[in-house]
Amino acid sequence: MPKLQELQDLTVQVRRDILRMVHKVNSGHPGGSLGCTEFIVALYNEIMELKDKFEMNGKGEDLFFLSNGHISPVFYSVLARKGYFPIKELNTFRLIDSRLQGHPTTHEGLPGVRIASGSLGQGMSVALGAAQAKKLNKDSKLVYTLHGDGELQEGQNWEAIMYAAGKKVDNIIATIDYNGQQIDGATEDVLPMGDLKKKFEAFGWDVLDIKEGNDLEAILKGMKEAKSRTGKGKPVCVLLHTVMGHGVDFMMYTHAWHGKAPNDEQLATALAQNPETLGDY
Repeated sequence: MPKLQELQDLTVQVRRDILRMVHKVNSGHPGGSLGCTEFIVALYNEIMELKDKFEMNGKGEDLFFLSNGHISPVFYSVLARKGYFPIKELNTFRLIDSRLQGHPTTHEGLPGVRIASGSLGQGMSVALGAAQAKKLNKDSKLVYTLHGDGELQEGQNWEAIMYAAGKKVDNIIATIDYNGQQIDGATEDVLPMGDLKKKFEAFGWDVLDIKEGNDLEAILKGMKEAKSRTGKGKPVCVLLHTVMGHGVDFMMYTHAWHGKAPNDEQLATALAQNPETLGDY
């Protein structure tokens, strides 16, 4: 079990990876990636029960499905630093013929990637199929998902949310990146979604909040609580309150860096705020 300081060091290094990846190709989505860094780091290094070697069938281990696939930089960095593929491969992000496309896909055979994602709203449906397959196979492990809050404006989510409760799929933990921002502005301005907690509860889910969604200790405590609520007849939803662009002061609290890469000067400023801890690729 990693110590908290080790997770914190990894978090800072992953931020550096994200910034350098999108800067090199002048393309990508740093905002949401930075906002979810602590969560993905904690998920893969502390929360999930994983096998040493990636297997696509995922039997006998927890599964993760990234629904908001545009935050691939954080996903790729954490996978690489967990040992799924060489860290140096991060240098190929978004290049022609790279396995690290802007949105994760499966046909490149990149270890750790189970579905193509990026067409928003589909991850919940896929994850529910996997969760029900685990039940049929008498597999006691869990299925985790991550979704953007703006992504919930897609109608397919709510069909899946209704299905999950109706079929008592209680081996799934769906986390919502609740940062209040999306590509065109604040979610409240683009399309207000009201009280998400009450909405999920009305659909029959067990819901909990992690108010400090960029704090590792709060995430570990909250996700431990979420795990304790599985297997009780209801799917579990975690509302993870994050800050888009977290860890880089000029990227925080705005949608502006949803899908924009920093220039040379901005990169230098951002990296100075996140000193190298584990070695750059």
